[in-house]
Amino acid sequence: MSQQPHILIADDERSIRLMLETGLTLNGFRVTSARTGREALEAVSSGQFDAVLSDVYMPDGNGLDLVASLRAIDAGLPIVLMTAQGSLQIAVEAVARGASDFIGKPFEISAVVALLRRYLDARREANASLASGEPDLPLSQAGLVGRSAPMVMVYKLIAQAARTDATVLIMGESGTGKELVARAIHDFSARSARPFLSVNCSGLTDTLLESELFGYVRGAFTGAAGERAGLFEAADGGTLFLDELASTSPAFQASLLRVLQSGEVRRVGSTQSRRVNVRVTGASNAPLRDLVAAGSFRSDLYYRLSVLSIELPPLHARAGDVELLTAHFLQQFRGPDQPALHLTNEAMAALAAHNFPGNVRELENALRRAVALSSGGLVTIDCLPPEIAALRQKAGAGAGPEHRLIADRPTMEELQRRYLQLILEETGWNRRRAAAVLDLDRRTIQRLIARYQLQGALDPDGELEAEEVSEERSLDTA
Repeated sequence: MSQQPHILIADDERSIRLMLETGLTLNGFRVTSARTGREALEAVSSGQFDAVLSDVYMPDGNGLDLVASLRAIDAGLPIVLMTAQGSLQIAVEAVARGASDFIGKPFEISAVVALLRRYLDARREANASLASGEPDLPLSQAGLVGRSAPMVMVYKLIAQAARTDATVLIMGESGTGKELVARAIHDFSARSARPFLSVNCSGLTDTLLESELFGYVRGAFTGAAGERAGLFEAADGGTLFLDELASTSPAFQASLLRVLQSGEVRRVGSTQSRRVNVRVTGASNAPLRDLVAAGSFRSDLYYRLSVLSIELPPLHARAGDVELLTAHFLQQFRGPDQPALHLTNEAMAALAAHNFPGNVRELENALRRAVALSSGGLVTIDCLPPEIAALRQKAGAGAGPEHRLIADRPTMEELQRRYLQLILEETGWNRRRAAAVLDLDRRTIQRLIARYQLQGALDPDGELEAEEVSEERSLDTA
Protein backbone atom coordinates (compact mmCIF):
# COMPACT_ATOMS: atom_id res chain seq x y z
CA MET A 1 0.00 0.00 0.00
CA SER A 2 1.39 3.39 -0.94
CA GLN A 3 2.24 5.93 1.73
CA GLN A 4 -0.46 8.23 0.34
CA PRO A 5 -3.61 6.08 0.01
CA HIS A 6 -5.10 6.16 -3.49
CA ILE A 7 -8.91 6.33 -3.51
CA LEU A 8 -11.21 5.84 -6.50
CA ILE A 9 -14.49 7.79 -6.48
CA ALA A 10 -17.22 6.51 -8.82
CA ASP A 11 -20.27 8.79 -8.99
CA ASP A 12 -22.14 10.43 -11.86
CA GLU A 13 -22.92 13.56 -9.82
CA ARG A 14 -20.21 16.16 -10.37
CA SER A 15 -20.97 17.94 -7.09
CA ILE A 16 -20.43 14.71 -5.11
CA ARG A 17 -17.16 14.00 -6.92
CA LEU A 18 -15.86 17.54 -6.29
CA MET A 19 -16.84 17.44 -2.61
CA LEU A 20 -15.12 14.10 -2.07
CA GLU A 21 -12.07 15.02 -4.14
CA THR A 22 -11.54 18.21 -2.15
CA GLY A 23 -12.26 16.70 1.25
CA LEU A 24 -10.16 13.58 0.77
CA THR A 25 -7.24 15.47 -0.77
CA LEU A 26 -7.16 17.84 2.21
CA ASN A 27 -7.04 14.77 4.47
CA GLY A 28 -3.98 13.28 2.79
CA PHE A 29 -5.53 10.97 0.18
CA ARG A 30 -4.75 10.78 -3.52
CA VAL A 31 -7.97 10.75 -5.52
CA THR A 32 -9.05 9.55 -8.96
CA SER A 33 -12.63 10.04 -10.16
CA ALA A 34 -14.88 8.07 -12.51
CA ARG A 35 -18.32 9.06 -13.81
CA THR A 36 -19.57 5.58 -14.72
CA GLY A 37 -19.16 1.95 -13.68
CA ARG A 38 -17.23 1.27 -16.88
CA GLU A 39 -14.73 4.05 -16.12
CA ALA A 40 -14.33 2.75 -12.56
CA LEU A 41 -13.69 -0.80 -13.76
CA GLU A 42 -11.13 0.39 -16.31
CA ALA A 43 -9.37 2.48 -13.67
CA VAL A 44 -9.04 -0.43 -11.21
CA SER A 45 -7.96 -2.76 -14.03
CA SER A 46 -5.10 -0.48 -15.03
CA GLY A 47 -4.13 1.13 -11.72
CA GLN A 48 -3.47 0.45 -8.05
CA PHE A 49 -6.11 1.64 -5.58
CA ASP A 50 -6.38 1.26 -1.83
CA ALA A 51 -10.17 1.75 -1.62
CA VAL A 52 -13.21 2.56 -3.76
CA LEU A 53 -16.16 4.85 -3.00
CA SER A 54 -18.98 4.06 -5.44
CA ASP A 55 -22.53 5.27 -5.87
CA VAL A 56 -25.17 2.52 -5.94
CA TYR A 57 -27.01 3.98 -8.94
CA MET A 58 -24.78 4.54 -12.00
CA PRO A 59 -25.72 5.77 -15.50
CA ASP A 60 -24.53 2.53 -17.11
CA GLY A 61 -25.68 0.03 -14.50
CA ASN A 62 -25.93 -0.84 -10.85
CA GLY A 63 -23.14 -0.12 -8.38
CA LEU A 64 -23.99 -3.41 -6.69
CA ASP A 65 -23.01 -5.24 -9.89
CA LEU A 66 -19.78 -3.24 -10.03
CA VAL A 67 -18.72 -4.69 -6.67
CA ALA A 68 -18.44 -8.23 -8.04
CA SER A 69 -16.36 -7.06 -11.00
CA LEU A 70 -14.01 -5.13 -8.71
CA ARG A 71 -13.72 -8.13 -6.40
CA ALA A 72 -12.59 -10.28 -9.36
CA ILE A 73 -9.68 -7.88 -9.83
CA ASP A 74 -8.77 -7.34 -6.17
CA ALA A 75 -10.56 -9.59 -3.65
CA GLY A 76 -9.35 -7.56 -0.67
CA LEU A 77 -10.14 -4.09 -2.02
CA PRO A 78 -12.25 -2.07 0.47
CA ILE A 79 -15.41 -0.99 -1.39
CA VAL A 80 -17.83 1.48 0.22
CA LEU A 81 -21.18 2.04 -1.51
CA MET A 82 -22.98 5.39 -1.31
CA THR A 83 -26.66 6.10 -1.90
CA ALA A 84 -29.36 8.63 -1.10
CA GLN A 85 -31.94 5.80 -1.05
CA GLY A 86 -30.89 4.22 2.23
CA SER A 87 -32.87 1.04 2.89
CA LEU A 88 -32.49 -2.34 4.52
CA GLN A 89 -32.73 -4.08 1.15
CA ILE A 90 -29.84 -2.08 -0.31
CA ALA A 91 -27.73 -2.63 2.82
CA VAL A 92 -28.32 -6.39 2.79
CA GLU A 93 -27.68 -6.69 -0.93
CA ALA A 94 -24.55 -4.53 -0.67
CA VAL A 95 -23.09 -6.82 1.99
CA ALA A 96 -24.23 -9.92 0.11
CA ARG A 97 -22.48 -8.75 -3.06
CA GLY A 98 -19.24 -8.27 -1.11
CA ALA A 99 -19.22 -4.54 -0.35
CA SER A 100 -17.14 -3.63 2.68
CA ASP A 101 -19.57 -1.01 3.91
CA PHE A 102 -22.51 1.19 3.04
CA ILE A 103 -23.01 4.91 3.74
CA GLY A 104 -26.13 7.00 3.18
CA LYS A 105 -26.19 10.42 1.52
CA PRO A 106 -25.89 13.14 2.65
CA PHE A 107 -22.78 12.50 4.73
CA GLU A 108 -20.00 14.43 6.42
CA ILE A 109 -16.51 14.24 4.91
CA SER A 110 -15.17 13.46 8.39
CA ALA A 111 -17.36 10.33 8.50
CA VAL A 112 -16.06 9.18 5.09
CA VAL A 113 -12.45 9.82 6.12
CA ALA A 114 -12.89 7.87 9.37
CA LEU A 115 -14.54 4.99 7.51
CA LEU A 116 -11.77 4.78 4.90
CA ARG A 117 -9.01 4.95 7.49
CA ARG A 118 -10.60 2.16 9.49
CA TYR A 119 -10.64 -0.17 6.47
CA LEU A 120 -7.19 0.87 5.30
CA ASP A 121 -5.72 0.25 8.78
CA ALA A 122 -7.44 -3.14 8.98
CA ARG A 123 -6.07 -4.14 5.57
CA ARG A 124 -2.59 -2.99 6.44
CA GLU A 125 -2.36 -4.52 9.90
CA ALA A 126 -4.29 -7.76 9.44
CA ASN A 127 -4.09 -8.19 5.65
CA ALA A 128 -7.85 -8.76 5.76
CA SER A 129 -9.36 -10.35 2.68
CA LEU A 130 -13.13 -10.05 2.26
CA ALA A 131 -14.89 -13.06 0.75
CA SER A 132 -16.07 -12.75 -2.83
CA GLY A 133 -18.73 -14.52 -4.86
CA GLU A 134 -21.11 -15.11 -1.96
CA PRO A 135 -24.64 -16.20 -2.97
CA ASP A 136 -27.31 -13.55 -2.83
CA LEU A 137 -29.33 -13.50 0.36
CA PRO A 138 -33.08 -13.86 -0.04
CA LEU A 139 -34.77 -10.47 -0.14
CA SER A 140 -38.16 -9.89 1.43
CA GLN A 141 -40.26 -7.06 2.75
CA ALA A 142 -38.85 -6.50 6.22
CA GLY A 143 -41.24 -3.76 7.30
CA LEU A 144 -38.44 -1.42 8.41
CA VAL A 145 -38.83 2.10 7.00
CA GLY A 146 -36.43 5.03 7.27
CA ARG A 147 -33.46 6.71 5.61
CA SER A 148 -32.00 8.61 8.56
CA ALA A 149 -28.35 8.05 9.47
CA PRO A 150 -29.19 5.99 12.61
CA MET A 151 -31.42 3.67 10.57
CA VAL A 152 -28.80 3.23 7.85
CA MET A 153 -26.44 2.04 10.60
CA VAL A 154 -29.11 -0.42 11.79
CA TYR A 155 -29.50 -1.76 8.24
CA LYS A 156 -25.75 -2.33 8.01
CA LEU A 157 -25.71 -4.22 11.31
CA ILE A 158 -28.68 -6.37 10.23
CA ALA A 159 -26.94 -7.22 6.97
CA GLN A 160 -23.74 -8.16 8.78
CA ALA A 161 -25.56 -10.16 11.47
CA ALA A 162 -27.47 -12.13 8.82
CA ARG A 163 -24.18 -13.55 7.53
CA THR A 164 -23.38 -15.25 10.84
CA ASP A 165 -25.02 -17.61 13.33
CA ALA A 166 -23.92 -15.57 16.36
CA THR A 167 -26.40 -14.59 19.06
CA VAL A 168 -27.70 -11.03 18.72
CA LEU A 169 -28.89 -8.65 21.42
CA ILE A 170 -31.28 -5.94 20.22
CA MET A 171 -31.69 -2.94 22.52
CA GLY A 172 -34.13 -0.06 22.25
CA GLU A 173 -37.12 1.67 23.76
CA SER A 174 -40.56 0.09 23.52
CA GLY A 175 -42.10 0.56 20.10
CA THR A 176 -38.85 0.94 18.15
CA GLY A 177 -39.28 -2.32 16.22
CA LYS A 178 -37.02 -4.84 17.94
CA GLU A 179 -38.97 -7.86 16.71
CA LEU A 180 -38.93 -6.47 13.15
CA VAL A 181 -35.13 -6.32 13.34
CA ALA A 182 -34.93 -9.90 14.68
CA ARG A 183 -37.23 -11.10 11.90
CA ALA A 184 -35.20 -9.24 9.27
CA ILE A 185 -31.99 -10.91 10.47
CA HIS A 186 -33.72 -14.27 10.12
CA ASP A 187 -35.25 -13.46 6.71
CA PHE A 188 -31.90 -12.42 5.24
CA SER A 189 -29.98 -15.35 6.76
CA ALA A 190 -29.36 -18.88 5.56
CA ARG A 191 -32.00 -19.96 8.10
CA SER A 192 -34.84 -18.13 6.35
CA ALA A 193 -36.55 -21.33 5.18
CA ARG A 194 -36.79 -22.61 8.77
CA PRO A 195 -39.11 -21.32 11.55
CA PHE A 196 -38.89 -17.91 13.21
CA LEU A 197 -40.55 -18.15 16.64
CA SER A 198 -40.89 -15.45 19.28
CA VAL A 199 -41.87 -15.34 22.93
CA ASN A 200 -42.43 -12.42 25.31
CA CYS A 201 -40.60 -13.39 28.47
CA SER A 202 -42.34 -10.75 30.61
CA GLY A 203 -45.75 -12.36 30.22
CA LEU A 204 -44.85 -15.75 31.75
CA THR A 205 -43.78 -17.07 35.12
CA ASP A 206 -40.52 -19.01 35.39
CA THR A 207 -42.32 -22.37 35.32
CA LEU A 208 -44.43 -21.48 32.30
CA LEU A 209 -41.49 -19.89 30.50
CA GLU A 210 -39.27 -22.96 30.94
CA SER A 211 -42.01 -25.35 29.85
CA GLU A 212 -42.80 -23.10 26.86
CA LEU A 213 -39.17 -22.92 25.73
CA PHE A 214 -37.77 -26.29 26.79
CA GLY A 215 -40.90 -28.47 26.71
CA TYR A 216 -41.96 -30.97 29.37
CA VAL A 217 -42.65 -34.66 29.96
CA ARG A 218 -45.77 -36.26 31.36
CA GLY A 219 -46.14 -35.69 35.08
CA ALA A 220 -43.53 -32.92 35.22
CA PHE A 221 -46.04 -30.70 37.00
CA THR A 222 -49.74 -30.56 37.77
CA GLY A 223 -51.65 -30.59 34.49
CA ALA A 224 -48.82 -32.10 32.42
CA ALA A 225 -50.94 -34.96 31.05
CA GLY A 226 -48.62 -35.67 28.13
CA GLU A 227 -45.24 -34.91 26.63
CA ARG A 228 -44.67 -31.72 24.69
CA ALA A 229 -41.75 -30.25 22.75
CA GLY A 230 -40.71 -26.68 23.55
CA LEU A 231 -40.03 -23.73 21.25
CA PHE A 232 -36.30 -24.51 21.11
CA GLU A 233 -37.08 -27.85 19.49
CA ALA A 234 -39.80 -26.35 17.28
CA ALA A 235 -37.35 -23.71 16.03
CA ASP A 236 -34.64 -26.25 15.19
CA GLY A 237 -32.68 -24.96 12.21
CA GLY A 238 -34.28 -21.53 12.54
CA THR A 239 -34.37 -18.57 14.90
CA LEU A 240 -35.85 -18.06 18.37
CA PHE A 241 -36.54 -14.47 19.44
CA LEU A 242 -36.69 -13.82 23.19
CA ASP A 243 -38.21 -10.43 24.02
CA GLU A 244 -38.12 -8.55 27.36
CA LEU A 245 -35.17 -10.51 28.75
CA ALA A 246 -34.70 -7.95 31.53
CA SER A 247 -37.84 -9.29 33.22
CA THR A 248 -36.50 -12.84 33.65
CA SER A 249 -35.33 -14.28 36.97
CA PRO A 250 -31.76 -15.39 37.84
CA ALA A 251 -32.96 -19.02 37.87
CA PHE A 252 -34.30 -18.84 34.33
CA GLN A 253 -31.21 -16.93 33.18
CA ALA A 254 -29.06 -19.82 34.42
CA SER A 255 -31.18 -22.32 32.46
CA LEU A 256 -31.00 -20.23 29.30
CA LEU A 257 -27.23 -19.82 29.62
CA ARG A 258 -26.81 -23.61 29.86
CA VAL A 259 -28.77 -24.11 26.62
CA LEU A 260 -26.79 -21.41 24.78
CA GLN A 261 -23.47 -22.88 25.89
CA SER A 262 -24.27 -26.55 25.28
CA GLY A 263 -26.68 -26.35 22.34
CA GLU A 264 -28.88 -28.88 24.17
CA VAL A 265 -32.30 -28.61 25.84
CA ARG A 266 -33.76 -30.78 28.55
CA ARG A 267 -37.51 -30.94 28.82
CA VAL A 268 -38.90 -30.07 32.24
CA GLY A 269 -39.05 -33.26 34.30
CA SER A 270 -36.73 -35.22 31.97
CA THR A 271 -33.18 -36.48 32.50
CA GLN A 272 -32.35 -36.63 28.80
CA SER A 273 -31.03 -33.77 26.69
CA ARG A 274 -31.79 -33.11 23.03
CA ARG A 275 -29.43 -31.41 20.60
CA VAL A 276 -30.86 -28.32 18.89
CA ASN A 277 -29.53 -25.99 16.21
CA VAL A 278 -31.18 -22.66 16.98
CA ARG A 279 -30.02 -19.11 16.48
CA VAL A 280 -31.11 -16.97 19.45
CA THR A 281 -31.84 -13.26 19.21
CA GLY A 282 -32.72 -11.46 22.42
CA ALA A 283 -34.20 -8.05 23.12
CA SER A 284 -34.72 -5.67 25.99
CA ASN A 285 -36.01 -2.13 26.40
CA ALA A 286 -34.06 -1.83 29.67
CA PRO A 287 -30.27 -1.39 29.46
CA LEU A 288 -28.96 -4.86 30.37
CA ARG A 289 -25.46 -3.54 31.03
CA ASP A 290 -26.85 -1.39 33.85
CA LEU A 291 -28.78 -4.38 35.20
CA VAL A 292 -25.56 -6.41 35.18
CA ALA A 293 -23.83 -3.67 37.17
CA ALA A 294 -26.77 -3.66 39.60
CA GLY A 295 -26.55 -7.45 40.01
CA SER A 296 -30.04 -8.18 38.65
CA PHE A 297 -28.91 -9.77 35.38
CA ARG A 298 -26.21 -12.41 34.95
CA SER A 299 -23.06 -11.00 33.42
CA ASP A 300 -22.11 -14.32 31.76
CA LEU A 301 -25.51 -14.49 30.04
CA TYR A 302 -25.26 -10.86 28.97
CA TYR A 303 -21.90 -11.42 27.28
CA ARG A 304 -23.15 -14.66 25.72
CA LEU A 305 -26.18 -12.86 24.25
CA SER A 306 -24.39 -9.70 23.12
CA VAL A 307 -21.89 -11.30 20.72
CA LEU A 308 -23.49 -8.88 18.25
CA SER A 309 -25.45 -5.88 19.52
CA ILE A 310 -27.88 -3.61 17.70
CA GLU A 311 -29.14 -0.40 19.32
CA LEU A 312 -32.38 0.90 17.85
CA PRO A 313 -32.80 4.69 17.88
CA PRO A 314 -35.95 6.31 19.30
CA LEU A 315 -38.20 7.89 16.68
CA HIS A 316 -37.41 11.45 17.80
CA ALA A 317 -33.75 10.80 16.91
CA ARG A 318 -34.58 9.72 13.34
CA ALA A 319 -34.71 13.05 11.49
CA GLY A 320 -37.00 12.91 8.46
CA ASP A 321 -38.30 9.38 9.06
CA VAL A 322 -41.70 10.42 10.46
CA GLU A 323 -42.86 11.54 7.01
CA LEU A 324 -41.63 8.33 5.38
CA LEU A 325 -43.29 6.17 8.04
CA THR A 326 -46.50 8.17 7.72
CA ALA A 327 -46.67 7.52 3.97
CA HIS A 328 -45.91 3.84 4.61
CA PHE A 329 -48.69 3.42 7.18
CA LEU A 330 -51.25 5.37 5.14
CA GLN A 331 -50.62 3.02 2.24
CA GLN A 332 -50.76 -0.01 4.54
CA PHE A 333 -54.05 1.01 6.20
CA ARG A 334 -55.81 1.91 2.96
CA GLY A 335 -58.66 -0.46 2.20
CA PRO A 336 -58.80 -2.35 -1.12
CA ASP A 337 -61.63 -0.17 -2.45
CA GLN A 338 -60.61 2.99 -0.61
CA PRO A 339 -59.24 6.03 -2.48
CA ALA A 340 -55.65 7.13 -1.93
CA LEU A 341 -55.16 8.67 1.51
CA HIS A 342 -53.69 12.15 1.84
CA LEU A 343 -52.53 13.97 4.94
CA THR A 344 -53.10 17.74 5.21
CA ASN A 345 -50.05 19.96 5.74
CA GLU A 346 -51.40 20.94 9.16
CA ALA A 347 -51.68 17.30 10.23
CA MET A 348 -48.20 16.48 8.95
CA ALA A 349 -46.77 19.48 10.82
CA ALA A 350 -48.39 18.26 14.05
CA LEU A 351 -46.91 14.78 13.57
CA ALA A 352 -43.48 16.23 12.86
CA ALA A 353 -43.66 18.34 16.05
CA HIS A 354 -44.66 15.42 18.30
CA ASN A 355 -41.92 13.72 20.33
CA PHE A 356 -43.45 10.22 20.09
CA PRO A 357 -42.48 8.72 23.45
CA GLY A 358 -44.12 5.50 22.21
CA ASN A 359 -41.91 5.58 19.09
CA VAL A 360 -42.98 3.92 15.83
CA ARG A 361 -45.75 1.94 17.50
CA GLU A 362 -47.34 5.19 18.75
CA LEU A 363 -47.15 6.71 15.25
CA GLU A 364 -48.68 3.56 13.77
CA ASN A 365 -51.59 3.58 16.21
CA ALA A 366 -52.15 7.32 15.74
CA LEU A 367 -52.41 6.89 11.98
CA ARG A 368 -54.62 3.81 12.31
CA ARG A 369 -57.06 5.97 14.30
CA ALA A 370 -56.71 8.87 11.86
CA VAL A 371 -57.54 6.67 8.86
CA ALA A 372 -60.62 5.30 10.66
CA LEU A 373 -61.86 8.86 11.28
CA SER A 374 -60.99 10.25 7.85
CA SER A 375 -63.44 10.85 5.02
CA GLY A 376 -63.00 11.30 1.30
CA GLY A 377 -59.42 10.07 1.48
CA LEU A 378 -58.33 13.17 3.44
CA VAL A 379 -56.70 12.86 6.87
CA THR A 380 -56.98 16.17 8.75
CA ILE A 381 -55.46 17.21 12.06
CA ASP A 382 -58.77 16.58 13.81
CA CYS A 383 -58.42 12.88 12.92
CA LEU A 384 -55.23 12.64 15.01
CA PRO A 385 -55.18 11.81 18.74
CA PRO A 386 -55.83 14.88 20.96
CA GLU A 387 -52.28 14.95 22.37
CA ILE A 388 -50.88 15.30 18.85
CA ALA A 389 -53.57 17.62 17.48
CA ALA A 390 -53.02 19.90 20.50
CA LEU A 391 -49.60 20.79 19.09
CA ARG A 392 -51.47 23.02 16.63
CA GLN A 393 -52.23 25.43 19.47
CA LYS A 394 -48.78 25.03 21.03
CA ALA A 395 -47.22 25.99 17.72
CA GLY A 396 -49.15 29.25 17.82
CA ALA A 397 -51.71 28.40 15.22
CA GLY A 398 -54.41 29.95 17.41
CA ALA A 399 -58.01 28.95 16.95
CA GLY A 400 -58.81 26.08 14.64
CA PRO A 401 -60.11 26.54 11.09
CA GLU A 402 -63.69 25.86 12.20
CA HIS A 403 -63.62 28.91 14.49
CA ARG A 404 -62.06 31.15 11.86
CA LEU A 405 -64.77 30.21 9.37
CA ILE A 406 -67.58 31.67 11.48
CA ALA A 407 -65.80 34.10 13.85
CA ASP A 408 -67.36 37.19 12.21
CA ARG A 409 -70.73 35.50 11.48
CA PRO A 410 -70.49 35.57 7.65
CA THR A 411 -73.33 35.16 5.17
CA MET A 412 -73.99 31.68 3.79
CA GLU A 413 -72.44 32.78 0.49
CA GLU A 414 -69.26 33.95 2.25
CA LEU A 415 -69.20 30.85 4.45
CA GLN A 416 -69.33 28.64 1.37
CA ARG A 417 -66.46 30.57 -0.20
CA ARG A 418 -64.33 30.28 2.96
CA TYR A 419 -65.05 26.58 3.39
CA LEU A 420 -64.14 25.82 -0.21
CA GLN A 421 -60.87 27.74 0.19
CA LEU A 422 -60.11 25.85 3.43
CA ILE A 423 -60.60 22.46 1.75
CA LEU A 424 -58.49 23.55 -1.23
CA GLU A 425 -55.69 24.63 1.11
CA GLU A 426 -55.83 21.35 3.03
CA THR A 427 -55.63 19.34 -0.21
CA GLY A 428 -52.74 21.39 -1.60
CA TRP A 429 -55.09 23.14 -4.09
CA ASN A 430 -55.74 19.84 -5.81
CA ARG A 431 -59.23 20.12 -7.28
CA ARG A 432 -59.77 16.37 -7.68
CA ARG A 433 -59.07 15.72 -3.99
CA ALA A 434 -61.17 18.70 -2.92
CA ALA A 435 -64.07 17.39 -5.01
CA ALA A 436 -63.80 14.01 -3.27
CA VAL A 437 -63.87 15.63 0.19
CA LEU A 438 -66.86 17.86 -0.66
CA ASP A 439 -68.68 15.10 -2.54
CA LEU A 440 -68.93 17.28 -5.64
CA ASP A 441 -67.84 16.70 -9.21
CA ARG A 442 -64.80 18.53 -10.55
CA ARG A 443 -66.81 20.71 -12.93
CA THR A 444 -68.79 22.10 -9.99
CA ILE A 445 -65.53 22.75 -8.12
CA GLN A 446 -64.19 24.54 -11.22
CA ARG A 447 -67.26 26.76 -11.42
CA LEU A 448 -67.09 27.65 -7.72
CA ILE A 449 -63.37 28.47 -7.96
CA ALA A 450 -64.04 30.80 -10.89
CA ARG A 451 -67.10 32.28 -9.17
CA TYR A 452 -65.19 33.14 -5.99
CA GLN A 453 -61.92 33.94 -7.82
CA LEU A 454 -59.92 31.86 -5.34
CA GLN A 455 -56.17 32.34 -5.47
CA GLY A 456 -54.00 29.23 -5.65
CA ALA A 457 -56.46 27.24 -7.74
CA LEU A 458 -56.41 29.76 -10.57
CA ASP A 459 -53.33 28.67 -12.49
CA PRO A 460 -52.76 30.63 -15.72
CA ASP A 461 -49.94 28.34 -16.82
CA GLY A 462 -52.03 25.21 -16.37
CA GLU A 463 -49.46 23.58 -14.09
CA LEU A 464 -51.91 22.48 -11.42
CA GLU A 465 -54.34 21.13 -13.96
CA ALA A 466 -51.60 19.26 -15.80
CA GLU A 467 -50.43 17.79 -12.50
CA GLU A 468 -53.94 16.59 -11.65
CA VAL A 469 -54.51 15.12 -15.11
CA SER A 470 -51.22 13.27 -14.81
CA GLU A 471 -52.22 12.02 -11.36
CA GLU A 472 -55.59 10.83 -12.65
CA ARG A 473 -53.96 8.99 -15.52
CA SER A 474 -51.56 7.27 -13.13
CA LEU A 475 -54.50 6.21 -10.96
CA ASP A 476 -56.41 4.91 -13.98
CA THR A 477 -53.48 2.73 -15.05
CA ALA A 478 -52.77 1.45 -11.52
